[in-house]
Amino acid sequence: MTSPSPARVPTSANRLVLLVSAALFINYIDRGNLAIAAPLIQDELHLSATQLGLLSSVFYYSYVLLMIPAGWLAERLGAKLMLGMGLALWSVATFLTGFTTGFTMLLALRLLLGAGECVAFPCESKLLAHAVEVGRLGVANGIVSFGYLLGPAVGTLLGGLLMAQFGWRPVFLVFGALSALWLLPWRGVVIGPPARSEGAAEPPPALPQILRQRALWGAALGLFSANYSFYFMLAWLPFYLIRARGFSVETMSLIAAWAYLLNAAAALATGWLTDRWIRAGRSASAVYRGTMVLNHVGTVLCMGGMVVLPPAAAIATLFAYQVLAGVASPGLFAIPQIFAGPKAAGRWIGVHNTIGGIAGLVAPVLTGVLVDRSGKFASAFLVAAAMSALGLIGWLVVMPRVAPVRWGSNARDANPVPAPIPG
Repeated sequence: MTSPSPARVPTSANRLVLLVSAALFINYIDRGNLAIAAPLIQDELHLSATQLGLLSSVFYYSYVLLMIPAGWLAERLGAKLMLGMGLALWSVATFLTGFTTGFTMLLALRLLLGAGECVAFPCESKLLAHAVEVGRLGVANGIVSFGYLLGPAVGTLLGGLLMAQFGWRPVFLVFGALSALWLLPWRGVVIGPPARSEGAAEPPPALPQILRQRALWGAALGLFSANYSFYFMLAWLPFYLIRARGFSVETMSLIAAWAYLLNAAAALATGWLTDRWIRAGRSASAVYRGTMVLNHVGTVLCMGGMVVLPPAAAIATLFAYQVLAGVASPGLFAIPQIFAGPKAAGRWIGVHNTIGGIAGLVAPVLTGVLVDRSGKFASAFLVAAAMSALGLIGWLVVMPRVAPVRWGSNARDANPVPAPIPG
């Protein structure tokens, strides 16, 4: 007889958060590569600005359409398995982009990339809601936000410099191959018991019950609004800096990298501050709403500044916008994770991020159309400012107080702020 194998020790919450953050870091490098390569691809493949916008937007067709199924599969098959499968798929799509021969093939690979990356946020939120206490969600989401916001910074700097030296095709090949290395440490992850109990005897809420939550629609509207300016920048910032402001590829890479780095640093700092404020007794609802209002009001002003100010001041305004976007980033997913809890986080975030992802369908291609028609970016920045103002309705009017939903009785929890956690 053989002795039974010892039970595997669950992966600590800290290690899990770091690995998930690394996955989102890779996610945003791979989805942002097209924006960096856009001027080079346009010249080689003879594409219009509208076609470039469509290539950026088509990623979100599969990304958005498959988001709710991805959340359901994260609940049914496990978030660990689905995140690993998704990363493998988007690594392949990134690698194959280096062999593309024309617009149609590039379009198909962008759809494949979206199909792989759609699992990221439902799985991330399911894992965090399962493994992290409410009083730690701010810093956990700050670390994850730091990962996916650092991705464009590193991707833009390294990708831009490498593309300037070697062309755009080798960069896709290298980044796609390196992305798959994340799967090696992920294989050893062991998911432990939930960090907070919700009554194990009660079944998870069905999707119709989730869809009846006013909190879902308010936060999702806020996410759509925040995402519009974010995806607008992610898709068009390199092109804008080169074509509209006259910077070289190398200078663009440095400016965009610093902008994204400020975004990531602000997200990490805000996640830490949010938890300190909440654990000190401040209302979670007031803290998270405050960061959202600051971001949306500031974004309206910054979008205008990037149009009317001279180059140096416009770059300063760009940096200010990135800081404000970073301030909002931890709350964009901590808020729905608090509402949903471990039982419903995967499916809730599937719906939440589907609505937010619609901004990715609209912003890149609409920007391309506006730039083709006017030859300038002014109208595109104006639309981004209007979309940012829309988010205030979601956070302040539609969304109720931030607190966990009691799924068994469908009642609101009376004490959303947990007691301080020792250590």
